[in-house]
Amino acid sequence: MRNRMYLTIADAGAALRAGETTSVDLVRAALAVADARDAALGVHLARFDDAALAAAARADAELAAGADRGPLHGIPMGIKDLIAAAEGETTAQSLVLDREWGRERDAPAVARLRAAGAVITGKTTTMEFGIGAPDPAKPFPVPRNPWSTAHYPGGSSSGSAAGVAAGMFLGGLGTDSAGSVRYPAALCGVTGLKPTFGRVPKNGCVPLGPSYDHVGPLARTAEDCAAILTAVAGHDARDTASSDRPAGDYRGALTGSLAGLRIGVDPLLGKARERAGELDSVLVKAVAELRAAGASAVPIRLPYYRELTTVTRLGMAAEAFAYHRNDLRRRWSDYGAGTRLALAKGALLSAADFVQLQRVRRAGQRALAELFTEVDLIVTPTASCGAPRIEHLGTDDMADAALTAYWNAVGNPVLSVPIGFTRDGLPLGMQIAGRPFEEAAVLAAGHAYQQRTGWHRRVPDLVRDLLAA
Repeated sequence: MRNRMYLTIADAGAALRAGETTSVDLVRAALAVADARDAALGVHLARFDDAALAAAARADAELAAGADRGPLHGIPMGIKDLIAAAEGETTAQSLVLDREWGRERDAPAVARLRAAGAVITGKTTTMEFGIGAPDPAKPFPVPRNPWSTAHYPGGSSSGSAAGVAAGMFLGGLGTDSAGSVRYPAALCGVTGLKPTFGRVPKNGCVPLGPSYDHVGPLARTAEDCAAILTAVAGHDARDTASSDRPAGDYRGALTGSLAGLRIGVDPLLGKARERAGELDSVLVKAVAELRAAGASAVPIRLPYYRELTTVTRLGMAAEAFAYHRNDLRRRWSDYGAGTRLALAKGALLSAADFVQLQRVRRAGQRALAELFTEVDLIVTPTASCGAPRIEHLGTDDMADAALTAYWNAVGNPVLSVPIGFTRDGLPLGMQIAGRPFEEAAVLAAGHAYQQRTGWHRRVPDLVRDLLAA
């Protein structure tokens, strides 16, 4: 057997079952990459090396005994440090959060990963409480992009996306309140899914904006995201926002064909101050691949784009301020500078403003539902340009470049897949959105696209020698 890192969960699972590797080998390979490159990338806040190797040994013993838990069995996974995992404390990358929060317990999503056989390797970096740009004055790593360490991997599921791209684990969990799974997925050249609101339980996850928050997977492929979603989706009575609509076998629904599907395409021109010159041609080529898989494509315009983007940004800030108000009064200086500014914006909204946001939100949901009577899926860019430089963290330009917040206001499922690179070698991504609870269609489109392209298998130069087969 070889101590190597496979790029995808599907490839690693096939090798496990063929006897070409073991879970212990997969975990050791992942840990070796972290040993070699995490100082440069800042992926982890905590590593669970001993516990992960012990869990991997148990996974191998189960497979040897004929007990196969499914596609995640024995697979190393990283968990964003807003989500509780029993091996260590949850910090939300902040000095403020009580270290007893979530201690020695798993969030339901993490417990479900374990039940599916996944091996939890560590907790990954984030923006403070999912909203504040990293503050170098605080005792936490500033995550960097594996494609260029002078650039940011995207927020706030920074570590989970960068860790998948760098091979420190094969899949991860993130949270998405304004694009925090999809934006870092795009900037790091991996795949990330925001499920339908309520599809994955959020209890055991530090809240940001409770009516905008989602828990979702990151991995290299839509197929791998489908496997993770199959494991973590489903009702949890302890989460009042959790849907009781039945979940499915999302991986089993991938066929590679999009025959008969109608796709609406909105390039979101003029929606950001900066736009990569390559983005439009890259997006056209990506849509052509969806057509080659059998879909038809027509131009559309997302209804109330600017209004719903504003709804997410203001509504999330208001909900976040409500959660943090007392701590902001008592422990202002313990928050990072960017976090203080982001949270304090929520104090400026009146009750009337908040009610008006909800009215706009409902009008947008109705208009979008009407559009989905004409198309089955909607495609847009994930971001207007490649990853920003580290020194631009916290600027309005960085927030403006993410074309993701619209979908948090409406709650539909959205997948980001890599579709190419800028001239500077930074990844670009495409969003594929569907009707509520139609994750299967969204994932099927991403899978069909990736069956015809190879962007998701590109490896950053920084780790190429470590991930070589």
